[in-house]
Amino acid sequence: MTTSSLESLLAAKEIVVCCGSGGVGKTTIAAAAALGAASRLGGKVLVLTIDPAKRLADALGLEGIGNIEKKVPAEAFKAAGLEVRGELWAAMLDTKQSWDALVLRHAPDEETAYRILDNRMYENITARFVQSHDYIAMERLFEIHETGRFDLIVIDTPPTRNALDFLDAPKRMAEFFGGRLLRWLTMPYRVGGRRGARMINVASRPFYQMADRLLGSQFLQDISEFFLNFQSMYGGFVDRANAVERLLHDRRTTFAVVTTLESAPLHEAEFFCDQLMRRDYHLGALILNRTLPRYLLSSEGDRAAEILCGEAGPLGAQLAETGAEALADPARDARVLKTIGESFQNFAVVAKREAELRAELSRVPEVLADVPALDSDVGDITGLALIANSLFPSTSARRPG
Repeated sequence: MTTSSLESLLAAKEIVVCCGSGGVGKTTIAAAAALGAASRLGGKVLVLTIDPAKRLADALGLEGIGNIEKKVPAEAFKAAGLEVRGELWAAMLDTKQSWDALVLRHAPDEETAYRILDNRMYENITARFVQSHDYIAMERLFEIHETGRFDLIVIDTPPTRNALDFLDAPKRMAEFFGGRLLRWLTMPYRVGGRRGARMINVASRPFYQMADRLLGSQFLQDISEFFLNFQSMYGGFVDRANAVERLLHDRRTTFAVVTTLESAPLHEAEFFCDQLMRRDYHLGALILNRTLPRYLLSSEGDRAAEILCGEAGPLGAQLAETGAEALADPARDARVLKTIGESFQNFAVVAKREAELRAELSRVPEVLADVPALDSDVGDITGLALIANSLFPSTSARRPG
């Protein structure tokens, strides 16, 4: 398939989850896809990053981007010579702020909510617990989608292996808060109040002393009180986890895997594509970033390179005969011409291998898109627009309705 079909794919979706290993340009691709959708399809488009890196804000020219969605000003597009039919918004997940909002929203009453927020264990859990960031990202996605404010949400996820945690986080968090470990930790308070807690603490002193060193003083009291209060929200966790799971499997949601054609990231991309299909998620697109230009595969290019390599001497002499001062040394001219020809041939070998890989990969996703390598790193809207033009070479598709 050609990259033009990516436009039709996004026109029919409300959520696009961009996944990929680190260093493949996933954040940039997500921002460019959102920019292209806002430009070609119109409507309100949000790009939400849960990657701690702040490249997205720099590329969009937004200062202080955070949990609250910010609109990219029209002046920024005009300065880059762009005309955008819709609106582009951006946000970066703030884990602490999102957790606070979740507690205030789902606690049974305000008093319980503030007991949770004021508990010293709360900061340790929300800042350090391995599933905390991934779970709250899913919570934030669901919350934003439920508002109906945006026609399309493009999500930039953590690197590939972590992105699997991103998918599993709601289920794992629900299991954690309802698991045996927490029932054991909170049993003293559920059974005997503070006196029972002291008895268990003496019996398990080595464990709790180590926990105190790791997580701070009065660990048992803090953790027991925290989880007793938090378990009052357990039903909400389970309900929301199920709702998020349904949303990710919904026909309105698709996944786009971003990769380069280098061995390691390509292996990661194939792994993730396989995992998505095994879990019955919609694999909408595989985006190949930083690919070599197609002219390296042309027969005319091959022939020209052969001539430069095989006839560099005579060609160098002919250049010297032109009388141009810069071409006065025929031996040097011949070396330059031969180097150019050999470089083309070397790059052509890599391009042919890329073409073979592309042909193999085209059987996997609904859309296969190419983004050619650029001369410099993307750091502004103009650069994002160049990538968007590769992702959306056609302007024929429009959002239905």
